[in-house]
Amino acid sequence: MTDAALQPTPNDCPLPRRKSDFSTFNEAIDYAARSQKGLNFHDMRGTLERPYPFSEMREDALVMARQLVAYGIGKEDRVALIAETGPDFAAMFCACVYVGAWPVPLPLPTSFGGKESYIDQLTVQLNSSDPKLLLYPEEIGEMAAAAAERQGCAGEAYEQFKTREAPECELPEADPEDICYLQYSSGSTRFPTGVAVTHRALLHNLYGHSTSMHVGEGDRCVSWLPWYHDMGLVGCFLSLIANQVSCDYLKPDAFARRPLAWLDLISRNKGTTLSYSPTFGYDICARRISSQSHVADRFDLSRWRVAGNGADMIRPDVMQSFVNAFSDAGFKASAFTPSYGLAESVLAVTVMPPGEGIRVELVEEERLSGTPRDLSRPARYRAIVNCGKPVPDMKVEIRGENDTVKGDHQIGKVWCEGPSVMHSYFRNPEATEDCLVDGWLDTGDMGYTDKGYLFIVGRAKDMIIINGKNHWPQDIEWAVEQLPGFNHGDIAAFSVEKENGEEAPAVLVHCRVSDPEERVKLRNEIADKVRGVTGMSCVVELVPPRTLPRTSSGKLSRAKAKKLYLAGEIVPLDIAA
Repeated sequence: MTDAALQPTPNDCPLPRRKSDFSTFNEAIDYAARSQKGLNFHDMRGTLERPYPFSEMREDALVMARQLVAYGIGKEDRVALIAETGPDFAAMFCACVYVGAWPVPLPLPTSFGGKESYIDQLTVQLNSSDPKLLLYPEEIGEMAAAAAERQGCAGEAYEQFKTREAPECELPEADPEDICYLQYSSGSTRFPTGVAVTHRALLHNLYGHSTSMHVGEGDRCVSWLPWYHDMGLVGCFLSLIANQVSCDYLKPDAFARRPLAWLDLISRNKGTTLSYSPTFGYDICARRISSQSHVADRFDLSRWRVAGNGADMIRPDVMQSFVNAFSDAGFKASAFTPSYGLAESVLAVTVMPPGEGIRVELVEEERLSGTPRDLSRPARYRAIVNCGKPVPDMKVEIRGENDTVKGDHQIGKVWCEGPSVMHSYFRNPEATEDCLVDGWLDTGDMGYTDKGYLFIVGRAKDMIIINGKNHWPQDIEWAVEQLPGFNHGDIAAFSVEKENGEEAPAVLVHCRVSDPEERVKLRNEIADKVRGVTGMSCVVELVPPRTLPRTSSGKLSRAKAKKLYLAGEIVPLDIAA
């Protein structure tokens, strides 16, 4: 078949849609394979390279399953898979599920600082998951093999493994309570925790996810999200199988190089109704298009029904900028669908009902941090985004000290309970006990409720506490971002101990100016901004662009930034006193 003859898998087919109502994910794969729908892989410019119907994926998966059995892989063995967006990972993930082994999706090197950093991170996650085998794309073979050797597991390229013999054998029956896969959170670094997800938990969350978003006939998805993060793996891969939805993919690095290719692909595939991104994805597209005109000539976003938004704090100003940039191309603000979730609940905890868009409440910063209002200073407010209502059968509570349940508009820890809450952290009973209490999950996030909706205000562990007063790092970072020349993710705020033993806020800022006088001016402007938010003097360090570390899903990692800064691994730019 020539490239010109390639046709994407369809949006519709005669097979009745089932919304994840299967006992095991094995059954979901088998059912999806009866449709003509599937996955479609595109190059950097959005040209279709490989349509991959679910039927073909299942055939490949069954061959690979027999190869895994012949290799010696059995039930509950772990198989680590470098999660490159493509047919090899898709089929091998399903092959592991057929064998009863636990696939462990691991990141590509694109989100790490260099070769050694990636090998170190991979080794840590291999030590944690203890797989029998690591499979990887050929092009990163040297790094992946080095990590496998350090950990002591076997390593092989997907391409090589697929040449193995696949003798006929009987595959085991899956049980709904069996572990389906291990998911490492995007922030996993020194002490990674692999979330053990059962078939029952996975399918229940996929049902709740699709029901909350009214997934129906004719829906089609476009995604660039990485498959090693829960939003990409669960929301834009496993969900599409269990709910029989065709999808068009760009690789994450293709999006990083050409962000607008995402919107080009949505426009070209006229049936696209579903696509998701963290805040930074919408932000970078709005910034890229700001210098261009005639968006209506290039893009058609009128059919985009669910523009999912999650995985980090949702910025209403960024969302409004996206609307301003693309409304002429038919994008509707009501398409935004904020959500809240985490790997420990498979994916989704709450989802905004489709069509309600971004809804915000202005909340005094003193209320957010739980500190008394300083009446000598004018009140400051932060816009908090409504993250929607719990998915079916999920309960959400806001708890204070001694686990007391709080009422509406009272800020506290967010807890959730339901059939899709995780089984455990793999081989980490202490961490499991720390966050699972009587079936309820302590998410580690802070928020409040209002009439059944959930509002998230930040991560409890990121709180900066100085002289008994609490400060959210987001408030400091967002204040600095209002200065000209800064992008979302250019600032990291945390607390440090000064020479006199006192704690002070520290702000690391990407600096793009080279003139020494301009740097001094910039540092002083930042210090004034932070003083305006906190009432305190702060440590301001200007650092080179692209210095601040990110998690594998692209979120700023404040904890890692602080660790690298204190260790001297982030070196500030020279600046006159």
